[in-house]
Order: sequence, then structure tokens, then C-alpha cells
Amino acid sequence: MPEAREQIHFVTGRLAEHALRQIVDQLASSAGFEFTLQVLPISVAALMTPQWIEPRIHVPPATTRVVIPGYCQGDLRGLAEKAGTIVERGPRDLRQLPEYLCADGAREPDVNAHSIEIIAEINHAPRLTRDAIVQQARELVAQGADVIDVGCEPGDPWTGVGECVRALRDAGCRVSIDSFHPREVELAVQAGAELVLSVNAQNRVAAADWGCEVVVIPDSLQMLDSLDETVEYLVQRQVPLRIDPVLEPIGLGFAASLWRYLDLRRRYPELPMLMGIGNLTEMTDADSAAINVLLLGFCQETNIRSVLTTQVINWARSSVRECTIARRLVHYAVQQHIPPKHVLHDLVILRDRKLASYGAEQLDELACRIEDHNVRIFAEEGQLHVLRSGKRLADADPFALFERLAAEFPDHLDPSHAFYLGFEMCKALTALTLDKEYRQDEALDWGYLTVAEDLHRLQRHK
Repeated sequence: MPEAREQIHFVTGRLAEHALRQIVDQLASSAGFEFTLQVLPISVAALMTPQWIEPRIHVPPATTRVVIPGYCQGDLRGLAEKAGTIVERGPRDLRQLPEYLCADGAREPDVNAHSIEIIAEINHAPRLTRDAIVQQARELVAQGADVIDVGCEPGDPWTGVGECVRALRDAGCRVSIDSFHPREVELAVQAGAELVLSVNAQNRVAAADWGCEVVVIPDSLQMLDSLDETVEYLVQRQVPLRIDPVLEPIGLGFAASLWRYLDLRRRYPELPMLMGIGNLTEMTDADSAAINVLLLGFCQETNIRSVLTTQVINWARSSVRECTIARRLVHYAVQQHIPPKHVLHDLVILRDRKLASYGAEQLDELACRIEDHNVRIFAEEGQLHVLRSGKRLADADPFALFERLAAEFPDHLDPSHAFYLGFEMCKALTALTLDKEYRQDEALDWGYLTVAEDLHRLQRHK
């Protein structure tokens, strides 16, 4: 016998009926399901609540699940009991329904595991008050940093470094010290610093007495053999270490520096390594998110298990949070032997994963069904579209569009409504400019930076 097809019962309002039926009709055969569609006595589906739907729903006996509008917020247990089957929220946007229905119950990937340690530097620490340092450290830890690096300055040793490290330790932070001055390092280690950045021929003799892990760098990038000499010196004295052959900015040897990491990993397969990724993110006129993903992907594949980052310049001010997400993404990709695509979308910030559109025909159909004076705004095909009371107005210029709207409906634009429309048109124009999805009354999707918005236009039916 052929396998029974799934029976899905869709619930919607009057305005969405035509678009929903068109989408589901096209999907039913390709996705292999049967469906029924119930149109409840309400224009805007987003105004529904489960409690409002419950006395009005009529579910056919063969139904295997009920799909209600994605905006329908509230407890679904009573509705599921009335329906006698599974009740789930669909996507908020009908244009996402094909992806939702064709997901075939796929489980969300577990992307919580990671193996790269994030060391976040507090730059110019001697210039800051102790309270400011502790506050900055707490923020960095909250963003995902594992170790706080105290960045010192050239010149005389900072006599307050011990107190600084002790305060950070009292605040629950793991601490590293970024200094070449042996006395400065000694004070920091005595106060609880567990890692020293960095060591070469200049200070390796002192490093043997510090009793903590160190990061080994070459004396200069023209003297790479010096790194081997320092490694040998410290290994003989049983000093725990990590190797950092130094990442260089683009234009100053970036490609060659990546080769050095590969070469050192080949020659020292068992030794821990560190990469100072801030040398690229801080020195490149580009948003840091994608750069951090690429660098952490390189680190994951080459078993570099710690990165040092800073977030001084504005375009890299969220590097720690980006690395916190990126290390999980690249760990999953490497473990599963797949590209890091369709896995974790928090770092898709500037543009959205995909764009969907209704098209002029569907927007015209929707406009004909609108009987109230509420304005519906859409952004697609290079234009802003305003739908109201049987009409669709479209223009690429929001000012021109607003003037046309005011001329068509002069009695329904009070100052509060005008402000709301201006706010929404601004978001819609931003979406057009950046090729992002726009949905009225919702925040644009900025990945992990998204701040949710309340519904300002709609009052739900209880």
C-alpha cells in the first residue's frame, strides 16, 4: 500500500487567503501532502491569538497537523486539545512557507561545541583606572572571552600591574599579561596571570623563572630560526608554551604569514599555537565579522586553539562576540566535514540569507481585498509599495511615495500615523538598499545584532 500522505490544516485570515492558497497549491504535490484551508472571520491573520482561534477552528478528522499564522502568540495547548492533533506556528511571512514546509522535520544542528579559546586584550591598560579595567573585562567575558589580556605599554614597568591583575582575578577572570618587560611580567604572574605574551630571545631567560605558560614569537619576521631557538630553550627548561609566528596585515606579508602558521604546524604538530587575529581585523577597512570567521576557520583546520583579539577600531568593536559565534560555526563545519553554510546565521548581518517577493500581481490582489484604512508597506523589486483600501502606490523615493499617499488619503494621516509610516518606510528603504527582507512592524534581521521590535500597528484579538 502507498504511504499515507500528510494532511495539513492551515488557518488564516481573509487578507492572506489568496496568497496562502496560491503558495500551498503549488507546494502540495511537490512536497507530498494534502491540505485544507480554513479562513476565519478576521481580516488580518496577525491579530489572532490561540484563545481566539480555539472556539472557531474546525479540523477535519484526517488532519495530521494544524499550521496557524506565525504572529499568533500564546499558549497552544488548549488549541491543540481542541484540534486533536499537533498545532504549530508557521513562518511570520508567507513567502517563507515553502522553506518551512519543505524542511521535512530536519533537526536544528547542535552548534554549541567549540575548541578555540578567545583571549581579549584590554589595550593601554596603564592609562585606565582599575574600576574601568574590571568593568571592561566583565563586558568582554559576557561577550564570550575566556581570558583577559592586560595590554601594557613600552617604557618603564607599570608598578600597578600586580594590583590590576589581582583585581581581575578577584572578579573571576583568567588573565594574561602582554609585556616584554621582565619585571612587569613578574609582578603580573605573582598576582595570578597565567599566560605571558610574548617571549623571544629578548626575555626568554627570565621566562624560565616565571612558572607560567608563555607565547613564543620570532625575534623578527626575517629571523624565523630564532623562534625555533626560543622553543628549544624553553622546552629544555620545561616551560609550557604556545607558538605564534605572527599574523601580518594585508600588504605587509599576510599570505606569507599564513604559510608560516602552516609550516610551524607541520614542524611542531603537538605544540599549542596562538594567532593574533586583531592584526588583520583592526588593520583592514572592512567589517570584522566575515574576517573573523575566515581566520577562525583557518585556526580550526590547523589546530590553532587560541586567538588573541582586540576591538579598538569601530568596525571591529564587536569582534569578541563575532569570534564567540564563529568558533562554534567552524567547529561544527570541521567536525561534520561540511561547508559552514545553512548552519548558523547569526553572522549574516549586512544582507539576509535569501529574498522572497510577492510580485506586482499578488500585491494588487491583496490591495483589492483590503477594506480598512490601515497601510501595508512592502519593499521589493527596487520599490516601496503602499497598499490601502483597494490601491497600491509604488515608488523608489519614500518622500514622493508619502506625498502621493497624503494626496490620496488626506483624512487618515494624523501626526502619530505619519511618524509611524516614516519609521517603517525608513526601514523598508534600508532593506531595499542592502537587499534585505522587510516585514512591516518587525526589526530588520541584523543577525546576532538584531533588536526585536514590538508590534506598533496591531492590537490582537483575545
